[in-house]
Amino acid sequence: MNYYKMLGMDREPFSTSPDPHFFYDSQEHKAALMRILIEVRLKRGLSVIMGDVGTGKTTLCRKLLQLFKERENVEFYIILDPAFKTEELFIECLIRTFGITMEKEQPNILDYKEAIKNFLYRKGVEENKTVVLLVDEAQKMDSSSLEVLRMLLNYETNEFKLLQLVLVGQMELMVQLKSMRNFVDRIGLKYILNPFDIREVKGMLDFRLKKAGYESHTDLFDPEAIEEIYKITQGYPRRVSMLCHNALRELVITESKTVSYEIINKLVSKEVFI
Repeated sequence: MNYYKMLGMDREPFSTSPDPHFFYDSQEHKAALMRILIEVRLKRGLSVIMGDVGTGKTTLCRKLLQLFKERENVEFYIILDPAFKTEELFIECLIRTFGITMEKEQPNILDYKEAIKNFLYRKGVEENKTVVLLVDEAQKMDSSSLEVLRMLLNYETNEFKLLQLVLVGQMELMVQLKSMRNFVDRIGLKYILNPFDIREVKGMLDFRLKKAGYESHTDLFDPEAIEEIYKITQGYPRRVSMLCHNALRELVITESKTVSYEIINKLVSKEVFI
């Protein structure tokens, strides 16, 4: 039997997989979501979300996917790994992502670009749809791929951009963008995700345990344990999840009632959570 079932839960509460079901609406993530939604609704074009490893960027992406899929007038597309060696490979990826069918049997790069332009005009003008493209791990993109995206941002009517582009990546993404002056000038929204404070760490624990089906009135984490979790993880959501996963497993193994400071300290001394 899985440890979480022994604690009265139906699901793993601290998986590091980017499941939107376990998306904790912290102040940081709530602010990022609201800003992106506003930018997309106004059809401003380019939004950039950045953060260190483990700040919850990919989970934010999945939450956006969930939110936009619920809107009939929005067509949402996502690229998870944008590391392409050539401009043509990246454009071919866009063709597949948008589901565009090429009429020519052996199209060239100009045919691809024309097809994407026609696709965006058809969706945005004729069908009155909002086309959103989210690129996760955007720091992996090279200058040729960024140049393709810059070209797509040029497609617009007198009133709005035909493509709403959301780039999500690590902090070095901004260095890449700043090296392309004609790209960085197009950024409508720039937002940096920061780690949680101690209040949000506790909120994340309570939220995830509840989502996993925990209904007991007994707190599984002592206040001292939560303070130590915050101190060790510095509030990075992924680190918090990894440490708490091992803490609950240790709770079952030792047949303890709550996760104590001693349990957290023991795990950290063994570097079990890394």
